[in-house]
Amino acid sequence: MFYYLSKILWFFIQPLNLAIFLLLAGLVAALFGRRRLAATGSVLAFLILALSAWTSLGAMMLNPLEERFPKPPLPERVDGIVVLGGGFEGAINLARGGYELNSGGDRMVETAILTRRFPQAKVVVSGGNGELFLDGEGDADTAPRLLGALGVAPERLLLENKSRNTYENAVFSRRLVEPKPGEIWLLVTSAFHMPRAKALFDKAGFPTLPWPVDYRTSGKEGIGLFRDNPADSLQATTTAIREWIGLFAYWLSGRIDEPFPAPGG
Repeated sequence: MFYYLSKILWFFIQPLNLAIFLLLAGLVAALFGRRRLAATGSVLAFLILALSAWTSLGAMMLNPLEERFPKPPLPERVDGIVVLGGGFEGAINLARGGYELNSGGDRMVETAILTRRFPQAKVVVSGGNGELFLDGEGDADTAPRLLGALGVAPERLLLENKSRNTYENAVFSRRLVEPKPGEIWLLVTSAFHMPRAKALFDKAGFPTLPWPVDYRTSGKEGIGLFRDNPADSLQATTTAIREWIGLFAYWLSGRIDEPFPAPGG
């Protein structure tokens, strides 16, 4: 139920969709002669789009998430690597059978690099199709084609293709791996996603060493207008809002212990 409610709620409140619904509400209000409601809906829609696409709001919301878990020194030994899904274009790969990467593709690239640094480490790819309305190939089904092409032997891969969200990533990966005391597992995911992911893996009883990748901010954006192109700024704002809402929703539901997890927490 949590999965379906979160997907439906997010569909309505993500910035672009929310602006569209407000414009639609304003149009309906105008048709019924409710000028004040029509104006309110239009102004709110404009503010949402302008703040999301023309300002550095998204970057400023993402940066605290990205800075929360600094990348640590690599240990001498690594027993395994867990990479979370979200790096592939699932719908395209389902149709074409390739391994097209999206903006989170650094997760898979970094994993391939780490497999060369630690040739004995197992690799868990965790990610099914997390879309509620769209068909797509889960990352765990796509990853063997890319990682195989990059020289990762198939016997090193452990594929978890049932999870639909980060909570299920953690729980299903724990069941698949059954990590032993003293083992060192790297957790690879986007830097903005690491606080929630690390907290969920800890809660699931799967100790990991966070290895953040896929940074979206430089940390130097500051407050300003037109610091990036509008499409990327809108995506950054959408990503940031989604991650902050995810943190608080998981905290309120008891799935993580803190609303803003930190190292050693």
